[in-house]
Amino acid sequence: MTKLDRVAVIGAGSSGLTSIKCCLDEGLEPVCFESSDDIGGLWKFKEQPEADRCSIYRSVIVNTSKEMMCYSDFPMPDHFPNFVNNSTIMQYFRLYAEHFSLLKHIHFQTTVRSVRQRPDFSNSGQWEVVTVDRDGREETHVFDGVLVCAGHFTQPIKPLSDFPGIDTLPGTIIHSWEYKNPDPYLGKRVVVVGIGNSGGDIAVELSRACEKTFLSTRKGAWVIGRVVDRGLPLDMIMMTRARDLFYWLLPRALLNLIWERSLNQRHDHKLYGLQPVHRILDQRVVINDDLPGRILLGELVMKPNVQRFQGSTVVFDDGTVEEKIDAVILCTGYDYRFPFLPTSLSSGSDGDLKLYRRIFPPSLERPTLAILGLIQTKGPIMPAAELQARWATRVIAGLNHLPPTENMDKTIEKDVRANLKSYPCPKLAALQVDHIPYLDAIAKEVGVCPNIAWLLLRDPAVGFRVFFGPCSPYQFRLNGPGHWSGARQAILTQWDRVAKPMKTRPIPEPSSFSLFFWLGLSGGAAVIFALMAMRMIPLFLNSD
Repeated sequence: MTKLDRVAVIGAGSSGLTSIKCCLDEGLEPVCFESSDDIGGLWKFKEQPEADRCSIYRSVIVNTSKEMMCYSDFPMPDHFPNFVNNSTIMQYFRLYAEHFSLLKHIHFQTTVRSVRQRPDFSNSGQWEVVTVDRDGREETHVFDGVLVCAGHFTQPIKPLSDFPGIDTLPGTIIHSWEYKNPDPYLGKRVVVVGIGNSGGDIAVELSRACEKTFLSTRKGAWVIGRVVDRGLPLDMIMMTRARDLFYWLLPRALLNLIWERSLNQRHDHKLYGLQPVHRILDQRVVINDDLPGRILLGELVMKPNVQRFQGSTVVFDDGTVEEKIDAVILCTGYDYRFPFLPTSLSSGSDGDLKLYRRIFPPSLERPTLAILGLIQTKGPIMPAAELQARWATRVIAGLNHLPPTENMDKTIEKDVRANLKSYPCPKLAALQVDHIPYLDAIAKEVGVCPNIAWLLLRDPAVGFRVFFGPCSPYQFRLNGPGHWSGARQAILTQWDRVAKPMKTRPIPEPSSFSLFFWLGLSGGAAVIFALMAMRMIPLFLNSD
């Protein structure tokens, strides 16, 4: 393929922006279609939700730290907080787009209606893409490749049939997709159904405004805060290659025991009504700093699954009853669908997409279409989506090649089968990936996976940090295609950027005199204690 191949990028959110840049890096011509009037996708807050688009509440804060979620060749500014809110991450997207001159490639308020293979697809690999602009004008384009970055939090699941009598509730019933802030619920009694990250966040926020907030969960959840020992970011401490190797060596049952015991030391999940039916490593944990505290204060009450509604009365599975309920918020997850894609790409009636490495449909004769960001991981999605885009653009450009269809099918089946125990729904099981192994698998395809042994020998300072430190995105810019000269320095200074936003007050250092005084005092005390012990030992020996 030539270096002027045109690639359609559908969506200008976190995956779409990095896809535009990756196209430019590989000599491709990106044309991005964004249905809204701004970049940011999921992270763009709007007062009213819009159909078939992602929607967030005003107070949302990311669960992954800035050093772990940033693009690999563009660290977040050091003064940004470690866990950013939606407006701050929008600032970051704008900085990224401006730095790499991405905005000129985006057609805003332009919706993709259909993506279809051209008649000569088996030879050309080309696609016909039909779009509609803000004035209703329809246009047909021809592209050599398509990158779908449309997000998968667009279709809220509202399982109303699971709750008999819910239609008799006189109050409001919404999905978390519609929730924006706690103001409409001031002084009311609210039931939140579902204990994922959104359910936990919304329940905590409501508990500060409502008369009483009830959080109903069918299975429970393991809950952990964003910070761990010494107040450091959870993901930077836990997501390391050394720890991953250690976990791989130990039996899973032992790891479950260690982790569950550790979390129960913070707050007893059984005592707090959080105890889940699954083991901690089987599913993603809920990340929430305030949930246990709100339960301890009595402002948030844990409840089992809702059995039925009787007007404004809610009956739970354990037989308990709560009356005068004013509102119900369903935090029951999302489905995904891409109605503009050919139906032949779906593997079932539920719209499931069979994808090799969660990116490429193996059924295509030419691998010129990729779907990015359609994963669920226990780590940040942005670095994974960026690596997906780096690989996909190289495949479209003809620089990398996929294995035979039969091999891809076997890999897909193996990946789904491995997740079915924890996620019985095949469509959900297919989305799950293990963070570091998945990043490394894609990085190897691109040719950018860090060689730990080589680094430890040639550059021990970086090698040590790559293996024992956080698996930050900069590791995948140290060498190979897309090498970034600033990657080494970014790794060496990542903890400086963690500390920077918290250095807002000068802390006096202890004087050398006081330091030596206390060291001397403690040392002297130790000597006195040792002498006393030596004097006492003969007394004990002669006591008979």
